[in-house]
Amino acid sequence: MTEHLLVANRGEIAIRILRTASDLGRQTTAIHATDDAASLHTRHADQSIDLGGEGVAAYLDIERIIEVAKEAGADAIHPGYGFLSESAAFASACEAADIRYVGPRSETLEQFGDKAAARALAESCNVPVLPGISRAVTEAEAIAFFGSLPKESGVMLKAIAGGGGRGMRPVIDVDDLSESFTRATSEAEQAFGSGDVYVEELLPRARHVEVQIIGDGTGAVSHLWDRECSLQRQRQKIVEIAPAFGLPDALRAEILDAAVRIGSTANYRGVGTIEFLIDENTEGRFVFMEANARLQVEHTVTEMITGFDLVSLQLKIADGATLGQLGIEQARIPTANGAAIQCRINLESMNPDGTSRPGGGYLTAYEPASGPGIRVDGYGYTGYTTSPFYDSLLAKLIVHGDNLDHAVRKSRRALSEFKLEGVRSNIGFLQVLLSDTPISGDVIHTRYVEEHISDLLAINSDDEPARFFSPERDIRKAGAEVDPDDPLAVLNVQGSGGATPTPAAASPPPQAMIQSPPGTEPVLAPIQGMIIDLPVAMGDEVLEGQPVAVLEALKMEHVIKAEKSGIIRELPLSVGDTIFEDTPIAFLEPAEVAGEYSAENTVDLDSIRDDVAEINHFHNLTTDEARVEATAKRHNAGKRTARENINDLCDDGTFFEYGPMVTATRYRNDTIPELEERIIKTAADAMVMGVGKVNSDLVGPENARCVAMSYDYTVLAGTQGGKNHQKQDRMFNVAEKYKLPVVLYTEGGGGRTHGGPRSAGGPSASSVGGLNTRTWRELGKLSGLVPIVGVNSGYCFAGNVVLLGACDVIIATEDSSLGVGGPALIEGGGLGVFAPSEVGPVSIQEPNGVIDVVVKDEIEATDVARRYLSYFQGRVNTWQASDQRRLRHIVPENRRAIYSIREVIETLADAGSVLELRPRFGLAMVTAFIRVEGRPVGVIANNSNSPTGGAIDADAADKASRFMQLCDAFDIPVLSLIDCPGNMVGPEAEKEALIRHCGRMYVAGANLTVPFFAVILRKSYGLGALAMSTGSFDETFFAISWPTGEFAGMGLEGSIKLGRRAELAAIEDIQQRKARYEELVADAYAWSRALNAGTVFEVDDVIDPATTRDWLIMGLESAPPPEPRAGKKHQWVDTW
Repeated sequence: MTEHLLVANRGEIAIRILRTASDLGRQTTAIHATDDAASLHTRHADQSIDLGGEGVAAYLDIERIIEVAKEAGADAIHPGYGFLSESAAFASACEAADIRYVGPRSETLEQFGDKAAARALAESCNVPVLPGISRAVTEAEAIAFFGSLPKESGVMLKAIAGGGGRGMRPVIDVDDLSESFTRATSEAEQAFGSGDVYVEELLPRARHVEVQIIGDGTGAVSHLWDRECSLQRQRQKIVEIAPAFGLPDALRAEILDAAVRIGSTANYRGVGTIEFLIDENTEGRFVFMEANARLQVEHTVTEMITGFDLVSLQLKIADGATLGQLGIEQARIPTANGAAIQCRINLESMNPDGTSRPGGGYLTAYEPASGPGIRVDGYGYTGYTTSPFYDSLLAKLIVHGDNLDHAVRKSRRALSEFKLEGVRSNIGFLQVLLSDTPISGDVIHTRYVEEHISDLLAINSDDEPARFFSPERDIRKAGAEVDPDDPLAVLNVQGSGGATPTPAAASPPPQAMIQSPPGTEPVLAPIQGMIIDLPVAMGDEVLEGQPVAVLEALKMEHVIKAEKSGIIRELPLSVGDTIFEDTPIAFLEPAEVAGEYSAENTVDLDSIRDDVAEINHFHNLTTDEARVEATAKRHNAGKRTARENINDLCDDGTFFEYGPMVTATRYRNDTIPELEERIIKTAADAMVMGVGKVNSDLVGPENARCVAMSYDYTVLAGTQGGKNHQKQDRMFNVAEKYKLPVVLYTEGGGGRTHGGPRSAGGPSASSVGGLNTRTWRELGKLSGLVPIVGVNSGYCFAGNVVLLGACDVIIATEDSSLGVGGPALIEGGGLGVFAPSEVGPVSIQEPNGVIDVVVKDEIEATDVARRYLSYFQGRVNTWQASDQRRLRHIVPENRRAIYSIREVIETLADAGSVLELRPRFGLAMVTAFIRVEGRPVGVIANNSNSPTGGAIDADAADKASRFMQLCDAFDIPVLSLIDCPGNMVGPEAEKEALIRHCGRMYVAGANLTVPFFAVILRKSYGLGALAMSTGSFDETFFAISWPTGEFAGMGLEGSIKLGRRAELAAIEDIQQRKARYEELVADAYAWSRALNAGTVFEVDDVIDPATTRDWLIMGLESAPPPEPRAGKKHQWVDTW
């Protein structure tokens, strides 16, 4: 026989088990969570041990409980009900630790704990079951099963590992199934650690009848009669009756036999419950519902009608006793003696929709009913403060009567004797339920409370007189007395006869109509108001200055303090009373009380308050660490998460996120588990955004401010929903108002077709096409005001890509695919079927000019974004120059030899400071940002080593024009490196609308306001050279030439052919004509030399190329600093 029992539970069931164990002479140990040390069960054991954790999680910590059991020397563990009572893993852990588990074997727990497996077991025993699927199902399978049922049918979703009504959802309309499936799986995951559910047909009107069985593990099983459990709220029982009433004998016998067959087939050991539904629409039909392999909450009513102590029987069977040894073979089970009713006293109130509102708080009085045939299993006591982290069940009132009518009357009387004050409870509702409900099999069913809730709530429970005293004084209260918890109570107040209230009801009495108890003094209310807290109780010693009440007046709380020390002898008022000024709140007997009251509380600065802890918890759910599956999927794809990119972009510790807890959809009735699920699945509604600093080490923190935003591809594929748009609009507004640069990571699929998990939709609609969305406009308003950096990796389509296209610069990884429409939109338009990667790959979008910078991956993309942004943040303090003598040798003396313009730029610039944009588009033009002695400079340069030889074609003109506009918008000086034979000519060039495109350069250049520096490297011909110098050399800050420079109004060969045509035509001999032509061309080239241009002051000077950087430094230092501006310099920067 085991000698030392540890009870792995709390509250009333722990007390119930500990009492029996003590009566059997067993040593006992209780356990408790750290925040549950005041629970009464800790005083009913020989010792009580702190588990070290808090809340429900502490009672689910198998490893810790086994550890405590070993330390205590326990050789048996009773799990009670709930928590780990149906955990096969817990039973196995006990067995592995050589500790007796008081309950079924682990394999039985596993079979019964899997509700679908239990259902299959029932089928194998020829016990009728509802049509359904006896395994975990997907949402699609549940929908398909619903569709297979006859019209007007419904389904019930049930947690595989469930019990106690959790993880269950009835579904009448197939349109509600998706929402219900998500809620059921979420609730099951939270309650049982598994979100698996199975599905079966719903019986809309059925009685819930269960059978108490007991077995010894040999196959011998007896029933201890049945129980009626149909009176439920939210599929959780509130009143249980034994035996079940109104059952035909034949039907009862079938049900009892079915329960025994199931238990016997499973070789059941211990006490358990087999639950059934009785179809009220089909006479004699019953079906198996589920099996609970544990002690039930309502086992008490079985004990009342049989005289057995079920816990005692459990303990003895766990020690190896057989049914025969215990004298409880079926033949020896007595018939039910009378009737018993259990009422669950919960700290809650009922809502008009049939749901309950949990309550709790400080018990100012706890005096259970008593007397013959009345039993109370509870754990309350006067002065106990309940915890919101545990079940609302406080006590169970169990009453035995000669018959059912007698038991009902006795229960109503006992409820009226149960004195429970200081908290809200369902005692009044239970009184109404028992007084107004015909206890009949023709009336009662599982949805009875739900269907009659309005009528039940309309009945005044005060009709049942309280059979106990409460302190009452003749105190005049302000206004009518109403339920302070009912927000509509004030609307129902009327004066006598329904007329306007009498003036006396609104004005204070001429004198207080109360006499103080002998030897006491009143503590008076200094103002009129409502009592919202009474932190003292009768008999409490209080110190002078100690709070005794809190009044609320005009939405402000006023603390009422004792004016002297003493003992509280009477509290004539209750929380919720509204009183006049000078009304006695308490009566204090003056007395000497040791000590001095100090309102100062020592604050542990390391402690985390519950409200802060809750917020921290929800914030943590948004992190990559909490979103394990999504983060792993991202990493497995070779990608980084949105937050990883932003944290890399921003300087350490500087990023502050806006709206991290925003979810795609939100319902006011979401439970905490449902809200947690929403946050995890739709964290930030796919938009991580906030304010941080970028490049503080280079430009100083005051210049490093930045808005960082990223679509989160792990959330609904980075698509755009309502809150997503709202968040972006908010962030763009902040950027506009406070002039913050924006970096936007855009990976995502565009507009969203739904709002995330359990969005479900509804009958209301606020938009048809979403055409009042402002997000793209809000970003567009930033153009020209602040730098906008677009970064993309992977797929970016539709609304996402339009935002990307509105950015000043587009940085994209090699695996990017960009498209104004994604594959679904393309196919839907009848334009063909394409994979996402085929829509707009980099191979298309880089050479066509859409992408400015192509990078390998997100790491490089983020680095480039930082570099790009730095040019708009000001001068840096550290730099290094290259050896400028190299410039003397880059442009060859052979005027026809090619060279690298990029080498020129790299040499002129500070080392490592060049960032080229659009290198594979507009090949005739190079555009880049550089630094010169730390100062940002924009560069446009002709590329003679290109298909046009440096001649400006349409693409090159567009490229340079937009770049000049971008530099001017943000006051970045421009350096033009000229080696231009002119604008491109010819029929093929004209096909590209060359005239308009080239015209852009002259318009853009003519309107520049920043310092413009022109350096002629070689060819400086005609209109092309003018386009590269704002339209005139005289309009530049300086125009200088290298010795290799050539100057002409047009191409020299063409100019000779046109200008000397008559002379050449007069020479009839072709060879002589050619020789003369070449002579003229050579002379033209000789005259076009830079030296000659310098002598006629066409340029400011012809210089040694090695001094070019010095000229740039002079120009940058000589130009005045840009004038501070409040708004935009240009209304926008062209996106092309």
